[in-house]
Amino acid sequence: MLNIALNTFKEIVRNKFLYMILFFAGIFIVFSLALGKLTIGEDEKVIVDFGLGMIELFGLVGVLFVGSQLLFREIEGKTIFLILSKPIKRQEFILGKFFGFSFTVFLIVLFQAGVFLSVLLLRGIEISELIMISLFFTFLKLELVLGLVFFLSTFMSNILTILVSLMTYVVAHGFTLLLDLFSRGESSLLLISTKILQVIFPPLEALNTKDIIGSFSDISVQYMAFNSIYAFLYLTIILFFTVLIFERKKFED
Repeated sequence: MLNIALNTFKEIVRNKFLYMILFFAGIFIVFSLALGKLTIGEDEKVIVDFGLGMIELFGLVGVLFVGSQLLFREIEGKTIFLILSKPIKRQEFILGKFFGFSFTVFLIVLFQAGVFLSVLLLRGIEISELIMISLFFTFLKLELVLGLVFFLSTFMSNILTILVSLMTYVVAHGFTLLLDLFSRGESSLLLISTKILQVIFPPLEALNTKDIIGSFSDISVQYMAFNSIYAFLYLTIILFFTVLIFERKKFED
């Protein structure tokens, strides 16, 4: 599994599209300095919100467009037969691919976080504990999306994987609004259905702490621990089903 993870990492870092993402991510994060000067009174909040938003956005683009190709390319290129003909279990192949790309996602977030924190220091903005937590939660969110991408890639095409993952990402951020809307209505069925769907969808909204920066000075340890454990548990479950489907998948020559 370790060799697969290392080979996956080496394969991804040679992807020119990844470097293009990092380049534009750095440009947009630095651009937040100029954007802050255009606002009156809330320039610090704008810089922080915009910077964190760009880290998540460009990380998401990388996960969707690069991650969705990992399994699809092996299957379409028929190299999957060569790999599985070796003494490698299918679960080792999946987990090796996942952890190899996870390390890449970590480096992507780390690079962008470095640029972002440098911008904050240059602007004289305090790097609060909540900002650091938001960076960590952004990484967790990208890991959840990556897990979803791997899961969908086992039975969907490349394009469908991207579209469904993107739709899931958008919907998973809107459950608070939906629950508030349906709780005011008369239909209890819609409210219960929404609560069930909230459990099925990845807990992306629970990790969306960047929206409360400026409103709260800190965040409880219990909140961070619970959401982190919840995210890792969800990721473990989705990887379990990914391996389960891939173990039973038949490949045609």
